[in-house]
Order: sequence, then C-alpha cells, then structure tokens
Amino acid sequence: MDVLREPLYRTVRLIRRFEERAIELVRTGVIVGGIHPYIGQEAVAAGVCAALRDDDIVLSNHRNHGHALAKGSEPRRVMAELAGRITGIDNGRAGSLHISDYERGLYGATITVGHGAAIATGAAWAASRDGTDRVVASFIGDGAMNQGALLETMNLASLWRVPQLIIVENNLYATTQPVGASTAGSITGRAEAFGIPGRTVDGMDPEAVLEATTEAVQRARSGGGPSLLEFMTYRFDAHHTFEYRVRLRYRTQEEIDHWRERDPVVVQGSRIPDEAREHIDQEIEDVLADAVQFAQDSPKPDPADALEYLYATGLRPRPGVVS
Repeated sequence: MDVLREPLYRTVRLIRRFEERAIELVRTGVIVGGIHPYIGQEAVAAGVCAALRDDDIVLSNHRNHGHALAKGSEPRRVMAELAGRITGIDNGRAGSLHISDYERGLYGATITVGHGAAIATGAAWAASRDGTDRVVASFIGDGAMNQGALLETMNLASLWRVPQLIIVENNLYATTQPVGASTAGSITGRAEAFGIPGRTVDGMDPEAVLEATTEAVQRARSGGGPSLLEFMTYRFDAHHTFEYRVRLRYRTQEEIDHWRERDPVVVQGSRIPDEAREHIDQEIEDVLADAVQFAQDSPKPDPADALEYLYATGLRPRPGVVS
C-alpha cells in the first residue's frame, strides 16, 4: 500500500484541480452547458481504478471526469472534450456527459441513471466468454438503486457469475433528494438479495477504497462473480453547475463543513512527505495549465461534419433523413 501512496495522492489532486479549472471554464463560457463536478468524491475513482489493470473495463455515469482521469485518460484531451473541441477525446461529440476512451478501457458514460451497470454486465459476460480474466467496474450513484434496470442487472450478473464490480458512490443525495427519503432498506441489502456480496466502505479514504476494491477484483478475476461496493462519500460542490444560479437549498453549511473534515485530498496528502506533495502539486498545475490552453486553442467542430461518426462503419445518413 505504501508504494501507492504518492500515485493515489497524485490522482485525487489531479481530479480536484481538473474540476476546479473546468468550473472556471464554465464560468467564462468556454465550456457550454455546465458540468457535474466530482469535487469531494475523488477517493472513489482513484482507489477503484488503482486496483484495476489497464485492460480492465470501466462504465461511468454523468459525473465521469474523475473516472476518466483515474483510468488514465489524457487531461488535455478530456478538457478539450468538455469544451466541445475536435481535439477532444471523442472529437468534441461527447461533451461532459458521455466521455469514452477505449484505449484506456473506458467504455463510455450513460446519463440515464443506473443503465451503465447493465452495459457493464454485458461487457463482463463477453469478457468471460472470450476466456479472458478482465474485470468490469460500473460506477453508479445511490440514486440508481431504485431503477428497475439495475435490479435486472444484479439478477443476471449473479446468475451468470460475471466478473463485475458494481461501484455505488453514495454521496447521500440523488440530485437534491436524500437517500433516506427514496431508498428503503440498505444498498448492500439489495445486492445480497441477489446473492451478490455487498460491503460498505469509507469513500473519503483512497487507501480504504483501494483495499476493498482489490479484494473484490481478485474475487471477480478468479471466477467468484460480482460484488457490490458502497462507498460513503460526499460531493462538496453542486450537483450541477446550474446550482450556482438557482441556489438550491437542500443541504446545510454545517453538513458540508462536517464532510470537508474528511477531504480525500487532505487525507491522502497527509500520508506523503511535504516535499513530494509540493512537487506533485506543481506538476499538476503545469499539466492543467497546458490542458486549459490546449482546449482554448483547439478548433470547434465544423457544422458541415455534424453527421459524421453516427455509424461505426462510417456510413452517412441519406440526404433528407436527418435535418
């Protein structure tokens, strides 16, 4: 674990500063439409992805920038994607919500809540059928626990004993609705009803996340089937940057301050020498300064190319079919 302390810190710090820089670009209009900030939840992405191999697969959701960066996506290309530029990781087509990076094993992000886990089950089934020992991790939130598609997913994942990790980032709110007002029983209990082992873990501690995920990955890779990991975490920022304008009031400042005492960047930063931490911090500032400049300098898509990439074969719709 000690050997990963600096890499884990680097990842949580990179995600934090990336999101803060992205918010700056939202405010200045470079990123249009806003983003769902991952600030506060960095330990989950960092710890989960540190336990995965490069060829393992990740399915993400609407709060996906941290997952992409933790899986190894290039920060400048992710930032360019958020800004809708052709140099983005998906040629400016995905924006903030649908990032994919197949070279890094990120098979996309679904913004319809909970459905990424169903795609992950299919990917895990295919991986096992191919005779590989690849593992698939699907990130969902507590708000996904009442989706019928997710319950069907857990049923099939358990029946087929697929190598899947269902990663639940329980940040206590589905947008503004407290989890206790929408979810009866427990989240781990839902999984256990399908014969899937469930475990609740401190999601503010990158090393606790890594330890729990490593155990679940080993189980999946050895043929033990799926696991559900509920990581108790908290987003310090808005559900979406639109909140900066509408100023929704569903949390108290006292609650936010309480969770900030367990800031994952501070928690992990306290475990490494000051000199190493300062070096990493400066390195990340340089990386993100380059990423922001790259995004701003990159060209926007040509409207004439709007129909490109609709089909995997490269086929374009017939004139008049799409207008």
